[in-house]
Order: sequence, then C-alpha cells, then structure tokens
Amino acid sequence: MLRNSFQARIAGVLILLLLVVIGALYLAVKAATNVAVRAQAQEQLNVGSRVFGQLLALRSDQLQQAAQVLAADFGFKDAVASGDVPTIRSALTNQGARINAGAVFLLGLDGSLQVSTDPGIDAEAVAVLGSQLQQPRHDGPRLFLLPIGRQVYLLVDATVSAPLPIARLLMGFAVDRAFALQLRELTHLELSVVARRDGTAPTWVSTLPNSAQMLLEAHMETAGAMPKHVDDDIEHYLSQHLQLASGPGYRVEALLHRSLGEAEAAFAPLDRRILLISLGSMLASLVGALVLARSVSRPVRELADAAQRIGRGDYQQSVALARSDELGLLALAVNEMQRGIAEREQQLAHNALHDALTGLPNRTLALERLGSAITAGRPTALLYLGVGNFAAINESCGQSGGDLALQQLSRRLQATLRPGDSLARLLGDEFLVLLEHCDGNSAVASADRLQQLLLKPLRVGTLDVALDCRMGIAAYPADGDTPDDLLRRARIAMQDAAQQSGRLQLYQQGRDAAQQRQVRLIRDLRHAAEQDQLLLHYQPKLDLREGHVRQAEALLRWQHPQFGMVSPGEFIPLAERTGSIQLLTAWVIEEVMRQLHEWDGRGVWMQVSLNISTEDLLDTDLPTRVGALLARYQVAAEQLIFEITESGVMLDPERALEVLHGLRRCGIGLSVDDFGTGYSSLAQLKRMPVQELKIDQSFVRELDDNSEDSVIVRSTIEMSHSLGLKVVAEGVELAPSLSLLQRWHCDTAQGYLISRPLAAEAFEAWLAQPYCSPWPRCTDVCDSLICWGCVCAVSWLSLAKDACLPPAVLPAWRVLLAAESCPGQCWLVTASAANGARTCSPPASKSATIVST
Repeated sequence: MLRNSFQARIAGVLILLLLVVIGALYLAVKAATNVAVRAQAQEQLNVGSRVFGQLLALRSDQLQQAAQVLAADFGFKDAVASGDVPTIRSALTNQGARINAGAVFLLGLDGSLQVSTDPGIDAEAVAVLGSQLQQPRHDGPRLFLLPIGRQVYLLVDATVSAPLPIARLLMGFAVDRAFALQLRELTHLELSVVARRDGTAPTWVSTLPNSAQMLLEAHMETAGAMPKHVDDDIEHYLSQHLQLASGPGYRVEALLHRSLGEAEAAFAPLDRRILLISLGSMLASLVGALVLARSVSRPVRELADAAQRIGRGDYQQSVALARSDELGLLALAVNEMQRGIAEREQQLAHNALHDALTGLPNRTLALERLGSAITAGRPTALLYLGVGNFAAINESCGQSGGDLALQQLSRRLQATLRPGDSLARLLGDEFLVLLEHCDGNSAVASADRLQQLLLKPLRVGTLDVALDCRMGIAAYPADGDTPDDLLRRARIAMQDAAQQSGRLQLYQQGRDAAQQRQVRLIRDLRHAAEQDQLLLHYQPKLDLREGHVRQAEALLRWQHPQFGMVSPGEFIPLAERTGSIQLLTAWVIEEVMRQLHEWDGRGVWMQVSLNISTEDLLDTDLPTRVGALLARYQVAAEQLIFEITESGVMLDPERALEVLHGLRRCGIGLSVDDFGTGYSSLAQLKRMPVQELKIDQSFVRELDDNSEDSVIVRSTIEMSHSLGLKVVAEGVELAPSLSLLQRWHCDTAQGYLISRPLAAEAFEAWLAQPYCSPWPRCTDVCDSLICWGCVCAVSWLSLAKDACLPPAVLPAWRVLLAAESCPGQCWLVTASAANGARTCSPPASKSATIVST
C-alpha cells in the first residue's frame, strides 16, 4: 500500500526529478571536462610542436656554425685539397666532439663519401645524401633529416672552397632517445619518431611505455599511417602528427603524445564533490516530499471520495474543505463542476434525442417512438419528406438562410399534426411524420393536404422561397415490421417520388430489393476489374465508301457473380455517381491496348474507339498515363479513338481542352459522341481538336427519306464535312437507313444491321468470314437489271454489261428523275442503242433517264 500511496508517489517523483537533474548536471560537467581536457591537451601539443621545431632549429644553428668554422679553417682546406685522410678524420672528430655532433662526413663534389666519423653509414645513405646535395640551394643553411643505419640524423652542410669548391662537409647529431627525453622535460609530452626506408624495417625512437609503443608500431604496420589516438590498457594518448622529412625512398615522421589521464586527474576532486552534493540533495528532497505528501493526501482523499459520488450520479452532497490554499480552491471548483454536470446532463439527455436547429425529435427518438407503436401493434404510417431544391436554397440564401427555411418548414409541419402524431428531423432537409392509427391510403390524403400547405413560399429574409417537397409513404404492418425496414422503405419511396409529377409515392413492393441490388452493385463495382468480372465487346463499324470493316467500338460489359450480366445502362450511371468511373475507364483503356497488341501480333489491324467520362476529361494526368500504356503495349496511337460528349467538355471547358490537346499530342484520335443530344455548340466544337462526329442513334434508328430526322442527319453530315470532320452514324438497324446514309456520303455506319457487339474471339472470327453487304442486290433479267433499294447508277462505259451499284461507287453518272424519287421501289433499267442512254421504268410507269454528267 505504501508503494502505491500518494505520499510515496510524490516522494518518488521528486527524487526521480532530482536524479534526472543531478544526472544531467554530472553528464554536462563530465562533457565540459572532457572538452576542456582535450582542448588543453591539444593546446599543449601545439606548443610542443613549436618547441620541437625550435629545438631542431637551435641544434641546426649550432651545427651550421661549427660546420662553417671547420670549412673555413685553412689547415682543414689544405688537408682536403691534398687528400690527407688522417688529418681530415682528426679534424672532423675534434670539431664534432666540440658541439656533441653525432656524425661528420666529408663528401666529394660528385657525392662520393671521402671521410666519415660514423662507420655505420652505408652506400644507400651516401646515395641519398648525394641526391639531396644535388638539389638547388635556397637562402640560408640547408638541413637534412635522414635515416642512416639505425639512427636518424639532423644534418647541415657547408662547402669547402680553396678557393673553388672542392668538397662538401656535413655535420649532424642523432635524433635519439636522449633528444626525445630532453623534449619531454621541456614540454611534458611524449615523442615518437619513425624513419622509414624502402626495403628496410622502420627505425623508432619513442618515449612511450613499451605497451603503447608496441600498439603504435602495430597500427603503423597495418594501417600505414600515423594514428590520432594511442590507447593501451593503462593510458589514453592524444597525438599530433609532424611530417619532418621525405625524399626518394625514405620518410621521417614524428608524433607528439599527450596523456589524457594525467589531465583528467585534476578534475577528480570535482566529481567527488558533485556526488556528495547529490546524495545530500536526495536525502533532503525525500524528507521534504514526505512532509508535503502528508499535508496533501488527506484533502485529496476527500476530493477523491467526492469524485466517486459524482461518478455514481450523486450530485446532492458538496465537498466541505476549509482551506485557503490551492486545494481549497480545488474543492470549490469540484462543487461548481458538480452543479454544472448536473445541468449539462439534463441538456445532453434532451440533445441526444432532439435536433439542435429545429428542436424536433431526431432519428433516435423517432425510431424509439416507432418501435413503441410497433410493439403496441398500433397501425402507423411513415411520411418521409425531403426538400429537393434545398441545395439551391442554400446557394441563394446562404447557410443561415437555409437554416431559417428549415425552421419555418418544421413549424409548418408541426401545425398539421394530430394528437398522437410525431414529427422528427432525420438529417439535412429530410423530415419524418409518424401518423399513428393510420394506414397507407389515409396517409396519402394527409400527405396531399400537407403538400397543399407547403405550396405557399417561405419568406427567407427578403426572398420568397418555393419548396420542392417530395414525400414517400410506408405503413406498418403492410410495408414492414421493424423500425429500420420501415424507415428505409419510406426513404426509398421518397426518392422514387422525385421522378413523379405529383412528388408523392407509396412504397412499392420489391423496391427494397432493387435498392439492395443497387447498393451491392456500387460496393462490388470497385473490385470488378481486379476480380476479372469485366469484359469488352466489340461492335464493327462499316466504312461506307470502301465497304470494309477496319474499325470497332469497345463496349464494356460486367459479368456479376450473383446478378449475371449487368447492363451498362445500369452500372455506368452508378459508377459516375460514386466516383468509380475513372477506375473503369483506366481498365478499358489498358484492356483495349492489350487486345490491339494481341491482334497486331496476328496481323489483324483494327482501329478501336472507346468512351471517356467527364471525370476523365478533367484529369490532367490522363495523357501521361495513356502515353505510358502506348509505350508499354507498343500500340500505334492512331489505332485508338477516344469518344467524348459535349456535356462533358462544357463542365470545365478550359481544363477539358487541355486534356484533349494532350491526347492529340499523343496521336490519339478524338470523336464527339451522341452529337445532337447535348449543347451542340458550334463555337465549342470549333475549339475542340476532334476529327470525327458521331450522330446519336436516336436520329438514325428509324431514319427514312421523309422524316424530320433525315433533315438533321443530312445537314449534320454536310456541316461536318465542311469542317473537315468525318461522320459516324450509330444505331443503324434498317437497310433503307444504311442506303440513305451511303447516298448522303456518311463515312461510317455502326449498328445491329452490320453486327451486334461481339466478344474479342467472336469479333475476330466475324472479321475472318466473307463480308455480306447489307446494300440492295441486283439480278439479271434478260438484257435489263432489276434493282432493289435506292436508285442505282449504271455505267456502260467501264463495265462489260449493265450492273446495279451504289451511287457513290460510280460518281460519273446520276439519275435525273421526271418525278419524285422512290427509295425502296424496283426500277427496270433498259438500254437504248440509238443514243446510249438508259431508261428506268418503275412499276407505277414513272420514268427516268440515266444520262452522262
């Protein structure tokens, strides 16, 4: 219990905070100490480097003076000139002993060794000396740091002249352990000097302990470079590298070392003092925390008991705590909170079951009351009301105006209620009227009266607003026996009422299943492509000039696993409404390219058109994706035609035109689909980069020569050709319609007369079969031709015998009729040998003469 008590927690928190503070302080001091130690060590290394250089300069000055004195001595020069080796050796030895030089050499001008006081010098060292002496002399004395034998020497040279130069004098001292110890005495730094020559082991001079020196030598052997740190089991050294000398085949380097342990030892007393201060602070904090916790725990327990009472819903007893400190203020706040909670609970209980804007019961309370009526077995009708133009009201009157309109509407509805009826606002602009002891027929009469009342406009600010109210009716027990089912079916009836002129609809049996089907289709549509439920059918498009099929339209089909083949007219609007249409378009584009790639591989060249939705026209990334797919499937862009609608472009013309131009830059053909049913803006058509118009099937399906559709179709074809556009007529189902289109020079026809949409395999098989033309056939009757269909032209110049052909095939001849033309009638064509003309006689004895143009 002590471990979980409030007192223990206060003490633990305070001690923990103190530990964190002390730990942070200790780490900060330790970090600062390490930084200071390293900075101090680095500064000592820098000073030591300068002292080391000055010491070498001092010794070199001594050597230079001694060498110059000896080189200037007349007796020495005479001995050198005469080649008196004993005298030369004696002079070199004596002069070197005076300045404590370790080695004195006399070299010839060619670099050969004449006399040396160091018997350890070898031929390689002499060669190096000779090469160094051949270097150009700069101002001042020339210094050499050179490994000779197992020693490293600092050498200076002087020229022996009599009076011309006759020899070179070199004098030096060994950079040995004695020199390193002398430097350590001056700087308190350790020194390591290493001389490396090609082909020989390095020469080491070091004041480091043996273990550290062995580590340093091992690191040099493996890494080949001087380390910045040297660590052994006892000491840690910070090092500074000095490059002393280098030449052909040799290099002399030095490392100055500073022991960090010695520098850190000065800060050890500070660490002990911090530890003692920390322990004292922890003890004092523990005592203070316990005292503080004892003074706080009792009122806290009282406040905790009060909170438990409030949690149980007991708001009657207040907290009595006579204190003037913060705990006393907390007790007053708890009492005030208790009163506020009691008031808000009452308000929340009301708000949970009522609409904040209108004060009416909400969906929850409405369902509860409906459930009570069903439990009691009381016949009840649900009148579901929605405002169809509420969005327009919000736009014209603003959000506050829309709220005011809903409040006025709720008051009007409340005024019509009978005793026992209920009115609820479900959401947005939707209301529910519960008519108890009422069936569907009685509810229709009530709804009719309510509609008459709502015909009067609402006054919103300075505007008169007319409501477009739709009402759906469902009744218990006829239309359901649960609140949720009844409410859903009433809403379905309300949605159906939007399509009725009277804006009133009783629930129709089976509509619930239809809505469930629609919901299921919406849910499954997003996954139809990935589950391989989608497929494409291809409908051939006939070239009326050539009589060949080289084009087709890709039409999407959906094979649902439960509902079977779903009509595009059912699922395409759902996709457009729910945002799935772009997923379908993407699948169609890729599947068409895949099929074209497959057909191209088998030598079947085909141009395929497909539909692009309004959402796709507003997607600026569409050209990029299409270009990537073209490259992936290696399909020529001219094999694709994207069909767009005028209404889709008009939604956002500038953005849509940007996408269309991007597609044209890819090489994609563009066609205006359903031309004549949308805006049909010629100004907009001129701006669009399209190459084709597609006349809607509503103008073509029942086309004949005397219908109003013929005027629209013929003028559209002529206008399109004047604009440089090709024309496609869809919905061709009758042979006379096809003949008219051919006569009017329509470019392409599409419809059931040519072929129904076919699966890819069936379409390819259809293409492989001999094509049976839907044009009228001609048969020979003795010397004449009998032609069915439209008027046929006869060419006796290019054919061996009379023939019956479409007018566009033989444009050099035309028929001049004495009476009205009679499409579909049979004309008898006979020859006249006198003038080469042909006479056509219809069954009704009307005549026409075929003459040359």
